[in-house]
Amino acid sequence: MVAATLQLIWQVAWALTVPSTPWMGSRLNQVLGDLLTLMIALEVLQNITSYLRRHVVQIELVLLTAMTAVARKVIVLPHDSDQPALLVGLGLAVLALAGAFWLVRTINLKKPPTRTGPPKRSPEPDR
Repeated sequence: MVAATLQLIWQVAWALTVPSTPWMGSRLNQVLGDLLTLMIALEVLQNITSYLRRHVVQIELVLLTAMTAVARKVIVLPHDSDQPALLVGLGLAVLALAGAFWLVRTINLKKPPTRTGPPKRSPEPDR
């Protein structure tokens, strides 16, 4: 993870020092794709750590990670690709993931908060 971050920083810094680097077009898509890949890896790492620590799967984070992955796919897709079925499929995937996220979020907001610590002791009655 650290190596990927350092590599991305190095690539961007190196490209910034070269004035002839064409930022618009494929180079920008590559940098955004690398950045989103790094974000997806960090989100997956957070999912795994959360599960190992609390034995709970954070479904909201899983859905957000999936939406980020679909967004990355759309961003790095070449602009001259002629695949309308792929675009329709990615659009439907975004709609399905957004609907699932909304549903999970709505259900989680309606649930009462759970206790994480030991129950509080009530004060002893006066005698």
